[in-house]
Amino acid sequence: IKEIMAFVRSYVVPEGFPDSVTPSYVPYMTWRALKHFFGGAMGVFTTRTLLSSVGVSQSKVTPGAIAINWILKDGAGRVGKMLFARQGKKFDNDLKQLRFSSDLLLEIGAGIELATAAFPQFFLPMACVANVVKNVAAVTSTSTRTPIYKAYARGENIGDVTAKGESVGNIADLLGTGLSIFITKRNPSLVTSFALLSCGYLLSSYHEVRSVVLNTLNRARFTVAVDSFIKTGYVPSLKEGNSQETIFIHPWRHEPVSIGSRFGEAFQEPVSFVATRPLFEDERYMVTYNPTKDKVYALLKDHAKPDDILKAAFHAHVLLHFINVSHERKRMSSNRSDHYGNPHPRNMDFLAHIAESCKIVSSSYGTFRKKAKEQVTLLLFVIS
Repeated sequence: IKEIMAFVRSYVVPEGFPDSVTPSYVPYMTWRALKHFFGGAMGVFTTRTLLSSVGVSQSKVTPGAIAINWILKDGAGRVGKMLFARQGKKFDNDLKQLRFSSDLLLEIGAGIELATAAFPQFFLPMACVANVVKNVAAVTSTSTRTPIYKAYARGENIGDVTAKGESVGNIADLLGTGLSIFITKRNPSLVTSFALLSCGYLLSSYHEVRSVVLNTLNRARFTVAVDSFIKTGYVPSLKEGNSQETIFIHPWRHEPVSIGSRFGEAFQEPVSFVATRPLFEDERYMVTYNPTKDKVYALLKDHAKPDDILKAAFHAHVLLHFINVSHERKRMSSNRSDHYGNPHPRNMDFLAHIAESCKIVSSSYGTFRKKAKEQVTLLLFVIS
């Protein structure tokens, strides 16, 4: 029995486990295996649907036509993958958010493939769209996989961790495929089966991404750290910061803070720049608020260093906090003011808030940076 267990372990866990990986490796791999199980099961249904739609089950369709349609479908997917690959620089920023988004895209692509059963006459365009979506998801998933595995590796064993992680995924995928083949023989409801498997896949994907603990600050985790520090004076631990990070971000979501902005975006009019500039004479950055766009902007001056960028981001969130607090206090009065046609409170004189934020940042940034560095490796996020 020991020999059998050792043989199995050699395929599913890194050498030296559990000391060779971080503690969060087990929950991550558990959810990852479950996700691949559901993914493998869904693959049987979508492949069967595609084959039926393309005409394999219809004797009137020639094998040559079937092959051409299938090749065009795959070709469209490869073109989509190639075009999306130029966005690779963004994969290093919101890694967990992109990873979950890729699984959502994969489900959308699978759903389109399933819909070809209802519209077989539109097989080629629908299959091409589905394959483009799924290949874009594949690029995102592949690009974010290595950094995640790297976060679990202790020492120089990233290759071993990656290999065993992929092995677990493949085993789970095969198990899911086998189960799905057995189920399809009973001719279950295609829509119901797909809906259940899809829910299981997305739920597993969410918990898989949620369990990832990265030791760097990206935009989302930086926001969590600053908000906690402003409100409580406490910088969350590595695990706490990751657990509080927002995983799903709507594409239309309004981002209240922009770092590395342009002058025209940040200042509504030149007089605002003239009034704000004296407050930042000793800094390599400027922070301001544009009420028309309801956004705080941080502008970087020439020769700004990494710590200046970090400080500018910290200052921007402090200013946003003051503006939000002021907005909450004046919400009731703003409703009455709006009724009588007076300006909305977001168009308030925000220079006082900028001046107040400068004082707070001057006295507290050093403390924040020290506490944050004790918890994580400070990594500058991509400037927007």
